[in-house]
Amino acid sequence: MNSNPSWHEKLLGGFRRTSDRLIGNLTGLGTAPLDDNTLDEIEEALIASDLGPETAGKIRARLSAGSFERNMEDLGIRLVVAEEVEKALAEVARPLEIDAFPRPQVILVIGVNGSGKTTTIAKLAHLFLEQDYGVMLAAGDTFRAAAIGQLATWAERVGVPIVTGPEGGDAAGVVWDAVKQATATGIDVLIVDTAGRLQNKRELMDELAKIRRVLGRLNPAAPHDVVLVLDATTGQNALSQIEVFREVAGVTGLVMTKLDGTARGGVLVAAAERYGLPIHAIGVGEGMTDLRPFDANEVSRIIAGVDDTRK
Repeated sequence: MNSNPSWHEKLLGGFRRTSDRLIGNLTGLGTAPLDDNTLDEIEEALIASDLGPETAGKIRARLSAGSFERNMEDLGIRLVVAEEVEKALAEVARPLEIDAFPRPQVILVIGVNGSGKTTTIAKLAHLFLEQDYGVMLAAGDTFRAAAIGQLATWAERVGVPIVTGPEGGDAAGVVWDAVKQATATGIDVLIVDTAGRLQNKRELMDELAKIRRVLGRLNPAAPHDVVLVLDATTGQNALSQIEVFREVAGVTGLVMTKLDGTARGGVLVAAAERYGLPIHAIGVGEGMTDLRPFDANEVSRIIAGVDDTRK
């Protein structure tokens, strides 16, 4: 057993459930004549694999136009799936670029509690450190003492400074202090945690609007990014979170976490097709290096079960 699996091996494990499910759902359909009934079954199988109706419809149309009167092996269908999934993901696979001037580049990180938001912030910080950027964290989720404590622990582990405030304090005030400190010390990237409660959307919207106003006084371009962290194990529920947070926070990009083998990773494709938001990185494990930008071709072939190294 390899104790240090490669990123590719982690992707294989992370999308295992999705790939197995898609292969299972399509098994046998390639040996039937590609008439309307079979095409309907293929489309339903793809939707059941969480790829979303948009991608499923495109694959159905492609099969109908190209191979309507002949039989296809299951692998042939999956190769078409891989090509269409790659098209969808290639449009959105965009790493976070640190190009703001003046510095710092301010990244607001949002998401529901339990989505992996805090660990994602730590992994993003580590990723930027690897690229030789100076990074600072701001504990803007002042609603929960646990959130402040967790982020402070991660900051210490990663080795980056953090600005915190008291539980129940003013999140915008924490962000103000953080921007001032980051500017004074030459920090490149300021990653801001925010409250993850959606029970009262108006309250959350007001808080985020206040943070934006404070940032605007210091740097009219800030926040430069508003990144939504999604838990891939929630499947279609992740899509409804995009709807809500786009309205509440003006999401500019996504990070998909918890692609750990139990995840419904097809939702990555559904999110790409439906919203077209940049997907900056995906998380496939608990380790500090398990969050990375992804290659659309590699991920699409793994999802479709046509990756050459898949066992």
